[in-house]
Amino acid sequence: MIGGGVIGVASAYFLSEAGHAVTVVDKGTIGGACSRGNCGLVCPSHVLPLAEPGALRDAMGALLKPGGAFRIRPRLDPNLWRWLWKFARRCTHQRMLESGRAIQPLLRSSLELYQGLVREQGLECEWRKQGLLFVYRERAGLDAYDASAELLAEEFDEHPEKLVGDELLAREPALKPGLAGAWYFEQDAHLRPDRLLASWRRLLEARGVRFVEGSGLEALDAGVAVAGGQRLEADRFVVATGAWTPQLAAILGVRIPIEPGKGYSFTAPVPADGPRTPMIFPETHVAVTPMDSGLRVGSMMEFAGYDESLREDRLRMLASGAAPFLRDALPEPRSEEWFGWRPMTWDSTPVIGRCPGRDNVYLAVGHNMLGLSMAPATGRLIAELLSGGAPHLDLAPYRPERLL
Repeated sequence: MIGGGVIGVASAYFLSEAGHAVTVVDKGTIGGACSRGNCGLVCPSHVLPLAEPGALRDAMGALLKPGGAFRIRPRLDPNLWRWLWKFARRCTHQRMLESGRAIQPLLRSSLELYQGLVREQGLECEWRKQGLLFVYRERAGLDAYDASAELLAEEFDEHPEKLVGDELLAREPALKPGLAGAWYFEQDAHLRPDRLLASWRRLLEARGVRFVEGSGLEALDAGVAVAGGQRLEADRFVVATGAWTPQLAAILGVRIPIEPGKGYSFTAPVPADGPRTPMIFPETHVAVTPMDSGLRVGSMMEFAGYDESLREDRLRMLASGAAPFLRDALPEPRSEEWFGWRPMTWDSTPVIGRCPGRDNVYLAVGHNMLGLSMAPATGRLIAELLSGGAPHLDLAPYRPERLL
């Protein structure tokens, strides 16, 4: 297993369940990258892709708004512009539905699998099933979502509830009075991602799964991988390297067109009367997740390459984007200030399957903003592929060849 984020660890779990001997190798620390500081949402509500009608207009507008939540850093990178061109071609109603029908099975399967894992394996991850609120200040924004809610109901059997006035404050008293309202997705859940990975690792180590940290992949040949100078022999390899996958093109023999979409978060102390329901504020593009051990505030989407700066102005934007909605100010001090690169495909759909041209290499990459939400189903599919069993989901929408 190359890559120790949530997709790699989930795959290691289901492979070990199927009786395989597993070694997980990561260039950094297990769960230390995009799987560490995200907002922890497990959200079957997020069935609609980023590539939807109107998204191209928003993307082009972002070029003129460097201080916005969505930002593209213009640069002479043919891979970026090719990705944007392919993304633009996906921004139609029909292709949006096509991507949604590929995304939804992974989300629903993963929610069911998470509930079983928490119940039966005792994973310690601050699991809560409190739903999710999309909260609006302005009535126009709230009502504009009517069409999306109708589409979700008709095409995907998702039925959000519209809450206004006292209904909203009864659901979430931590919100300010006078907001326009919200849409409530009852089936969504949340957890603390770093604690999930730590708990899962302990479980897997007890089963004999080996973890090797600080060892980036240097070579991959028939039956042998070289990582961090170590020679690792295996019958088959699974690559779950997220946004770093394009950097392995020479080793894999194929370049998977993934762009790193940079996000930010910080964690505040738990307020005495803080939120109890995860919330997204679409008007400011900020998410707030109440965890037992902290209040996670996150968002942003930057197409800025592999930029490693942790920008204070972006963290301030998160705080200011949450402030108009919450009754009380976010407590200080901020902790665990973080950024990570989401592995973005132009069709918002992950890549799960055999690597083209490599009989013993499998890919589990490109989960966009939903890696945590899709991890268990992806891991189960990988185990089914390597074990020769019938996959529990149709693999056709995730085949790597569609992007090449």
